[in-house]
Amino acid sequence: MASKPLPLFRRAIADSWRSMIGWSLGVMAALLLYLPLFPSIGGSPDMLELLDSLPPELVNAIGYDQIATGAGYTQSTFYGLIGFLLLTIAGTSWGTAAIAGDEETGSLELTLAHGVSRTQLVLERTAAVVVRLAWLGLLSALVVLALNDSAELGIEPAHAFAAAAALVGLTLLSATVAVVVGALTGRRLFATAAGAGVAVLGYALNAIANQSEDLDPLHAWSPYHWAYGARPLADGVDWGGLGLLYGISAALVLLAVVALNRRDVTG
Repeated sequence: MASKPLPLFRRAIADSWRSMIGWSLGVMAALLLYLPLFPSIGGSPDMLELLDSLPPELVNAIGYDQIATGAGYTQSTFYGLIGFLLLTIAGTSWGTAAIAGDEETGSLELTLAHGVSRTQLVLERTAAVVVRLAWLGLLSALVVLALNDSAELGIEPAHAFAAAAALVGLTLLSATVAVVVGALTGRRLFATAAGAGVAVLGYALNAIANQSEDLDPLHAWSPYHWAYGARPLADGVDWGGLGLLYGISAALVLLAVVALNRRDVTG
């Protein structure tokens, strides 16, 4: 196994092709379901009247304050909600399986017995997670652009890719948290809870911070806000937010390397 380049990476990609088809279809289905409705729903007087009748705090919390624009509608329905949910579930499950899943089934020790180092295992398994999330993010941008004219979204092509990069970075954070907790504990439950917990906490902090200017400092602690606070789908890439998301994820991967190398996984 170790004599071939990137054996664990290639195996992870090869073993997941069926599930990747499913996740890809899920992303496409969500976009094809919501985006074509924008001309009749997103900017309609009835929708705006409905939003005006709702408490402003609720509208801000769920991110519907910009729903009258194509970028705001796409952000609110997909990138900030359904797409965020889908990729978080996928990334967290992949991050959990990378180490904790194999350890609980007993296959981790067998893999390491084939001349694969622990560092190599963490890096290659995490790289496979990154590639799969990146594909789903890229797919989302391509579908958005394919529907851009017919759905009257008016989204700039570069901005679609900026939003996809933000989505991937946000969900990669949950995935790498699952990887590092798996490396620290070897328990699937803990890894999954940690990865999902980061996503839920980030979303909740952003929703709470949206309630008033007094709570605005909470945005600084929300990965969700790091990804979407600068409105990448409407205004373009936010390098600062992406730097935080990808930089912390990289640091977590290094922590996972250290943790797995120091822990006894032989039981």
